[in-house]
Amino acid sequence: MSTATLTDHAALDQISQDESDIRALLARIHQAHHDKDAATIAAQFVPDAAIYNLAPPLLHRGIDVREKQNWLDSWDGPVEIVPRDLRVTVSGDSAFCYGYLQLNGSPKAATGRHISFWMRWTVCLGRQEGSWRIVHEHASVPFYMNGEPRAAFDLQPS
Repeated sequence: MSTATLTDHAALDQISQDESDIRALLARIHQAHHDKDAATIAAQFVPDAAIYNLAPPLLHRGIDVREKQNWLDSWDGPVEIVPRDLRVTVSGDSAFCYGYLQLNGSPKAATGRHISFWMRWTVCLGRQEGSWRIVHEHASVPFYMNGEPRAAFDLQPS
């Protein structure tokens, strides 16, 4: 086996390990939503991560643990966030992921009403001191483009 081939195999092994580590990080976030554990969610992000999520304002910097915990506590039972068609790309100490998330749960404000909808999701990660952390997150729901500002909560991935 040539040196180049050994190096290629080592690089592929590292990418495979990185992808596994990133998927484990994302699984911790999803489990922490279920468990309503804002501190564990926040621990997966760098302190000044650029977050473009569904809640105003347009940009959040980092995770405010108290704000996140208040949101989690506004649900009856667990908050389920289920990924689908998640793609992970790793290059050195940077990575990005994209796919869909399905949000399921019962908000306390809508007693007895269960909600479920799909959103688009992208995260960018950086390796810092040997560990992956999220540096950017973007979640969005499409809008119908018929002149009426209405979110398309009824869409599902194909």
